[in-house]
Amino acid sequence: VDPKLGRMILKEWVAVESDSVQPVPHLRQELFRMMALAADKLRCLGASVDSVDTGFQQLPDGQTLPIPPIILAELGNDPKKPTVCFYGHLDVQPARQEDGWLTDPYTLTEVDGKLYGRGATDNKGPVLAWINAVSAFRALEEDLPVNIKFIIEGMEEAGSVALEELVRKEKDRFFSSVDYVVISDNLWINQGKPALTYGTRGNSYFRVEVKCRDQDFHSGTFGGILHEPMADLVALLGSLVDSSGHILIPGIYDQVAPLTEEERKMYKAIDLDLEEYRHSSHVKKFLFDTKEEILMHLWRYPSLSIHGIEGAFDEPGAKTVIPGRVIGKFSIRLVPHMNTSVVEKQVKQHLEHIFSKRNSSNQMTVSMTLGLQPWMANIKDNQYLAAKRAIKTVFGTEPDMTRDGSTIPIARIFQDIIQKSVMMLPLGAVDDGEHSQNEKINRWNYIEGSKLFAAFFLEMAKLHL
Repeated sequence: VDPKLGRMILKEWVAVESDSVQPVPHLRQELFRMMALAADKLRCLGASVDSVDTGFQQLPDGQTLPIPPIILAELGNDPKKPTVCFYGHLDVQPARQEDGWLTDPYTLTEVDGKLYGRGATDNKGPVLAWINAVSAFRALEEDLPVNIKFIIEGMEEAGSVALEELVRKEKDRFFSSVDYVVISDNLWINQGKPALTYGTRGNSYFRVEVKCRDQDFHSGTFGGILHEPMADLVALLGSLVDSSGHILIPGIYDQVAPLTEEERKMYKAIDLDLEEYRHSSHVKKFLFDTKEEILMHLWRYPSLSIHGIEGAFDEPGAKTVIPGRVIGKFSIRLVPHMNTSVVEKQVKQHLEHIFSKRNSSNQMTVSMTLGLQPWMANIKDNQYLAAKRAIKTVFGTEPDMTRDGSTIPIARIFQDIIQKSVMMLPLGAVDDGEHSQNEKINRWNYIEGSKLFAAFFLEMAKLHL
């Protein structure tokens, strides 16, 4: 892998402001330019490339914007070789230098071996690392040990608009020959030790609305004679979780998979300095004191977070207002074997019970606005074994076997629709700051990550014999 060339292409890709979050026509043009650059790069490798038109996105304000094409590409179709499909995305979160970036977010800048730029780690760097690995075999005029397919999108940060529909449509065509799916869109759990990820939590997002009337009230004129919506809502939100993080909704833990001894050992083996983790998080104290408890409550137990209140007075100053209608927002991170529809029912029943006890004359409505199931892989699958061996070859160590506390819907989509083994193979370090100011990928992670993917191809081929 030529590090200089790899850095040049990453610089060129980071320079494209491929922001999918802000629905602005000129940013959509940048997204289309980004997808075209990637398609050209894949064609130069000798891949057959199909840029699939996915139509238009209808926005809440009535405007429509074109959705960037999804790239389907393939290299090799030897029936004797395994076929590995790589998923990546080339869109990014918004970034402006005035928001606290030390450098221009769209100019890849190297400082002390760190490559700073929006998309460097999420996800342009890992996509290019996979391409670099393929390029290395091409440059050496060596046969690729595996057949390779790519599915690359430009709308991941905006909810992967149109992706699931395309995967369903291509299930018996593009994906019919795929044996394994690899995603590299998360991070290691520390700065220097590689990881392999085999699970993510799901997410059920709720809004609870309490309404007396559409207009607000004056607290001098109405204070003391109303059931105030804000008081009702605060009581409802306060009934969801206790001060130790335990969720108070009856039955919510009933479906959580029991902890096995084998699983407990996996947490023990993970390399995590709790004091360093706490310090780098700028947190005085966590809810739990041991590494194992912290990891289990991040990965294998559900959590409930309260996010905010719409309609409340939140400006500076003192305004004596009684909001007439308020909406509380909270979400529950789900774990195996929890089910979104069961959780929705439990949440509604609990809030209705709490509200009925208040004898309020206000109206309360609860709705689940997002329901994403958790994802788990089988770590005994061939590709996990191949990835472990490749990590040992390149980094000289066993990987941390991790789960991710957040939700990455694409893993579950692939697993459910094409029903093939899905693996998450991260390249970035824990401090890469994806979505944040000063996002970066370490030069070492980028170069060694490219080598890791190449070693993974070789190990997959050996296991397939």
